[in-house]
Amino acid sequence: MDLPTVEAMVPGDEADWRPGDCWLAGGTVLFSRPQQGVRRLRDLTVLGWPSLAAADDEGRPGLDIAATCTVATLARYRPPARWPDLAVAIRRCCDAFLASWKIWNVATVGGNLCAALPAGPMISLAAAFDARCDVRRLSGERRLVPVDAFVVEPGVAALQPGEYLHAIHLPERELTGRIAVRRASLHPLGRSAAFVTGHLDVESGRLRLTVTAATPRPVTVSVPAPTAAASLVDMVDAQVSAEGWHDDVHGLPAWRRHMTLRLVEQVRADLLGAAR
Repeated sequence: MDLPTVEAMVPGDEADWRPGDCWLAGGTVLFSRPQQGVRRLRDLTVLGWPSLAAADDEGRPGLDIAATCTVATLARYRPPARWPDLAVAIRRCCDAFLASWKIWNVATVGGNLCAALPAGPMISLAAAFDARCDVRRLSGERRLVPVDAFVVEPGVAALQPGEYLHAIHLPERELTGRIAVRRASLHPLGRSAAFVTGHLDVESGRLRLTVTAATPRPVTVSVPAPTAAASLVDMVDAQVSAEGWHDDVHGLPAWRRHMTLRLVEQVRADLLGAAR
């Protein structure tokens, strides 16, 4: 879609922030609908951020995924053996885009998070590993925001005017854990209606389940691993019901609830089976 109100495109680090400025990375969401009031595009892709980098910033080891990293680049990543389930989790989440290779080569990880859509698969991936969003300002100020707080509501991310998403940090300890992913949609090539990821901490044995797609924003429940199936399902149901089940053309709330709770038990069984 043309953006007829845009008058100029400038580098993303242009110091002069003006009303009507808008960040540009892949642009697959930005150019998919009218953007009334946008006057300048601030191109983040020219800043040369490494797409993927092992991180040890301020004592926080792990993996940094640049906001400008494309889905195709992420899908090709081959992580080290000490992160046993990362490659599978990446592939399952990338496949949930149900998009052509053309989109994969342009769409960015950060753009998917900033779009803040319930079915955003990069949100699901980040939530699976309890990621932190590295949010920065042009002045150099920085803050780390948990992914479940970064997504405020459908279409709204926790970014103030002049702030941008620089990277998504996956902590080392989360990367060494075991991951299980389950997804449901109304039809095989449909948008995700329920997406459940599970993380088993290999040191503490603690199990964390995160629900996305079926909810307006990520919802997480953390329990000791041996928790009984019925108890875990009840806990997830209570937690999500307090937030509310998402309702749109891709699935009614009652159906999303039914599928999510079914996936919760499947993820629990997958992770406990892997632990054994």
